[in-house]
Amino acid sequence: MDMRSYDVLIVGAGVAGLNCALHLPKETRVLVVCKGGLKESDSFLAQGGICVLRDKGDYQSYFEDTMRAGHYENNPFTVRCMIENSRKTIEELIGFGVRFARDGNGELRFTREGAHSRPRILFHADCTGKEITSHLLKAVQKCPNVELRPHTTMIDLLLSEDGENCLGAVLCENATGGVYAVRAGNTVLATGGVGGLFPHSTNFRILTGDGVGVCLEHAIAVDHADYVQFHPTSLYTTGHGRSFLISESVRGEGAHLIDREGRRFVDELLPRDVVTAAIYEQMRKEGSDHVRLDLRTVEGGAETLRQHFPGIVEHCRKEGYDVFSEPIPVVPAQHYFMGGIRSSLFGRTTMPHLYAVGETCCNGVHGRNRLASNSLLEALIFAARAAEDIVRTGPAKGEAAFDPAAYDVKTIERARKARVRKEIHRERK
Repeated sequence: MDMRSYDVLIVGAGVAGLNCALHLPKETRVLVVCKGGLKESDSFLAQGGICVLRDKGDYQSYFEDTMRAGHYENNPFTVRCMIENSRKTIEELIGFGVRFARDGNGELRFTREGAHSRPRILFHADCTGKEITSHLLKAVQKCPNVELRPHTTMIDLLLSEDGENCLGAVLCENATGGVYAVRAGNTVLATGGVGGLFPHSTNFRILTGDGVGVCLEHAIAVDHADYVQFHPTSLYTTGHGRSFLISESVRGEGAHLIDREGRRFVDELLPRDVVTAAIYEQMRKEGSDHVRLDLRTVEGGAETLRQHFPGIVEHCRKEGYDVFSEPIPVVPAQHYFMGGIRSSLFGRTTMPHLYAVGETCCNGVHGRNRLASNSLLEALIFAARAAEDIVRTGPAKGEAAFDPAAYDVKTIERARKARVRKEIHRERK
């Protein structure tokens, strides 16, 4: 049987997959595959920023903000782990060349977003995710031990003959439809969220819960499939495709949500699920399909908008809206998945030698509702910890049978999407 072999297989090339690869030893042979292009991950789309513990005095309030936003369903151990490792992670990012905004004295600048009790979010204009992910990608591309293979879809896990251990994955080349197996000592699922299953989402359409789906197929534990977060403010449009996010930082800097009479109807800095519910209620009262966001109230006015939010200003302009003279129409859109593959403090799933990190996993750090700008931080930290655990654990052993003729790719993908949709709906009921 012709089977390609690596020490570690990582499925997904967002910040979680890339940071995991960067924290593996240089002698480790690593394959990173992704379903789309190397820049088609939601990590590239993140606008607002990344949280960090500002100082020791901020610890308790950061912890409480995260727990409160998650309705206290968070795992306190993972929350503590994230907060305690935040400063180290930011220092690593700066070492990779990430350029966070700084003040006139060269000190890091902080902004505030919904449900945060104080400014603790670092940012790069309104494209923080792109800034971070592009630098991580450049670093990975320089690693001689890492192979990047885009436009490659995972269609199954490769298991040991007894079905007890993960030995890699079955992959498909998107261009040719060719199916092949990759044998790996350890496999990391970093496949992202579920936005492609929703008609209105800020996610890339290719993100359809592949990691969750394959785990459901093999009885690997999945938790809280109904924990789906809707971002309160995406730019309203009657078109199809990915919704454009209006960053929460805009509201953190003073933008107001208003009704058709120009009156505020909610505290814009409440947790996302609360603000989303208030918007839907206002839409119901008005009989409207959107509300309005007034950016003219941002502190610092036009200068702040041009410097901090140039991408948002330009996108709105292209859509026919002048944020300097009028409110823009906004509506909630599916944004993030807090549920997912059950994952430990070191990314371990319930199957040996299979790890899950990033949005596809559920390690409990976010609870029922994610606190703004915790996503990039959480993905980076637990991906690095998974790499550490892989080194400690060593490779899986055993033989696996593989028959490429047994895989009808289109049938498998349709069935997987249906299974994940069904699980989300079943949990909600």
